[in-house]
Amino acid sequence: MSYFSQSQLKLLLLCKEKILYDSTYRKCNPLYHSFARRRFVARIGRSRDDFKYVVKFRGSGHGTKMLISELIGGVVAKLLKLRVPELVFVQLDEAFGQTEGDEEIQDLLQGSRGLNLGLHFLSGALTFDPVTTKVDGLLASKIVWMDAFLTNVDRTVKNTNMLMWHKELWLIDHGATLYFHHSWTNHEKQALIPFSLIKDHVLLSFADQLEEVDIECKKILTDEVIRELVNLIPDDFANWTEDSETPESIREIYYQFLSERLKHSYIFLNEAQNARKTFI
Repeated sequence: MSYFSQSQLKLLLLCKEKILYDSTYRKCNPLYHSFARRRFVARIGRSRDDFKYVVKFRGSGHGTKMLISELIGGVVAKLLKLRVPELVFVQLDEAFGQTEGDEEIQDLLQGSRGLNLGLHFLSGALTFDPVTTKVDGLLASKIVWMDAFLTNVDRTVKNTNMLMWHKELWLIDHGATLYFHHSWTNHEKQALIPFSLIKDHVLLSFADQLEEVDIECKKILTDEVIRELVNLIPDDFANWTEDSETPESIREIYYQFLSERLKHSYIFLNEAQNARKTFI
């Protein structure tokens, strides 16, 4: 029996469409320069509901694959009761970015018209510091397990991709997960990798309940839930292949990768446990 129905997954995603407009584009963009240095992957915009969102653009280097990673990673985190900002589908208005003076950024924005993905901007949040902030063993274990499952290469000491907001730990930026899809070959083999890069995870030293978490997470992420999860991928995100693959066949590959990886979770679990021994 599934823990979550398709409608409940959509509620977890809160996949409302937000139409970003341009009149407050600069004014609501305090992180403009820092995002510009990060290869124009994301930018802050204000929607017509007057909330601010960090927008991940389809026109960036990794295209809609990054958006799929962000979508899957964010929803899996919500299913595991981890804190992530509200996820929304963002429909860029045709006029968005027309006043942008930088030609490279304007090209990015024009190439991102249509459906994108956004995360609610956590105003006032601070970057997580593993030196000054200790994390509960159960919470750390759940985050490490999830990142090993999704092959997240980007939650390290150098770039934690976690924020402290109202004294609570929030996860952001899952665009580096599921890196198998950048080659899009041998997904069956890629599903069974131990994921040795887990040794660099910023929370690994705190993760002392990995076996317990493995049991708990697999009870939540049932086969039915995985199927419903990949069905959240919009057709508009699953159209990057030049072959004869359809959005349905692309979603099927994501389903096979995730379900096989989950069935063989002992592979990445053992890798994480062995890597953690170096900290003990």
